[in-house]
Amino acid sequence: MKSKVGTVELNYQIDGEPDLPWLVFSNSVATDLSLWDIQVQALKSRFRILRYDQRGHGKSDAPSGEYSIDLAADDLRNLMNSLDIREANLVGISMGGMTVLTLAKRHPQLVDKLVVCDCGPAASPASANQWLQRIEAVKEKGMESIIDETLGRWFTKETLDSKSSIVEAVADMIRNTPNDGFIGSAHALATFDLRPGLEDIRVPTLFIAGEHDAVIEGTRSLSKAVPDSKFIAVAKAGHLCNLENPEGFLSALTDLL
Repeated sequence: MKSKVGTVELNYQIDGEPDLPWLVFSNSVATDLSLWDIQVQALKSRFRILRYDQRGHGKSDAPSGEYSIDLAADDLRNLMNSLDIREANLVGISMGGMTVLTLAKRHPQLVDKLVVCDCGPAASPASANQWLQRIEAVKEKGMESIIDETLGRWFTKETLDSKSSIVEAVADMIRNTPNDGFIGSAHALATFDLRPGLEDIRVPTLFIAGEHDAVIEGTRSLSKAVPDSKFIAVAKAGHLCNLENPEGFLSALTDLL
C-alpha cells in the first residue's frame, strides 16, 4: 500500500489485528521493509505492526536531492498521521534508529516506547568523508559498486563466510535501492547530529547494538545520554543484528516491549 506524505508517496505494510497496540519499524539505508520480516512473524500476534520503505527506498518515491534525518522523521510522523496512529512503539535500526529517535525528541506524544538500534550520536569528519566517497561511487558506477563494501561493514566475517541466505537477501536490497534514494540518504548520514535534546527524552527507551558492530560504542553513548534508558548488546551480530541474530535481537526487543 502507498500513502501520500507531503511531496512523496511512501510504501507501507500493516500486519496484526486492528485492536492490538501499534508497533512501527523503520529501516536502514539501502534496505526495504522486508528487513523486518522475521520480527513481524514473531510479533504480529501481539502488535498491530506498521513497516514502511523510507523515502528513496524500496517501492517508495526516490526524489533527487539531499535528504536529512529531520526529513525522515517528518515522513514517519506524516505517515502515522495519515493512518491515524496517535501513539506507537517505535523501533528503528541504523538510519531508521536515527529516524525514530528524532521523532521521539520532536513529537514525544506519538511515542509509547522507543527502541534505537545500531547508530551513533553524530556524523564525524571521517564518516562524512566515507559517505561522500560512496556517493561518488554510486554516481559513477551504480549501487552494484558498493555492495561488497557494505556487506563487509554490516555482517560478521563468520556470517559472510557461511554464505548465509540473509547476506544475499541484503545484497539484493542494496542492489535494488534507487541511486537517487541512496545518494539523498547518504547526505543525511554525512550530516546528522542526534545529541541535542537527548537529556529531555522521557519515554521508556532501549538501545540495542550488535556486539561486533563498529558503532556499538556510539550506540552505548546515546544510551548514557538518555535518562533511565537501557543498553543491550546482541551477541554474535554486527550492524544488522536483527538479521544476524534474530533470537538475540527479539529477546532484547521484548525486554522493553
